[in-house]
This record gives sequence, structure tokens and C-alpha cells, in this order.
Amino acid sequence: MAKRAVAGFRDKTTTSGRSHTKVIKMVKSDNGSYSFKEEMVPNEQVQDYFKK
Repeated sequence: MAKRAVAGFRDKTTTSGRSHTKVIKMVKSDNGSYSFKEEMVPNEQVQDYFKK
């Protein structure tokens, strides 16, 4: 099931592989606990995503 969701983000014009990466970031809430935020971002923007 998960393979189908990832395949939807794949760039079909290139044969070099996947063009998006799933990133998971820990976010601290107001009450002190942590939650996880998951997103699909293009490979070129992964480093910029974690700098935010």
C-alpha cells in the first residue's frame, strides 16, 4: 500500500530514480512534548527544509 503512495510522487520523465524524499522533523509543542511532522519534499530542498 505505501509503495503506491510513494510512486505517485515519482517523476516519470527521468529514469534516474526518485525525485522526492520523505522527511520527518521533530516539533516541540507548547506543553513540552514532541510530535513528528512528515512531508514529501523534492531532493534539492531537503537541506533547506531542515534549516527552517
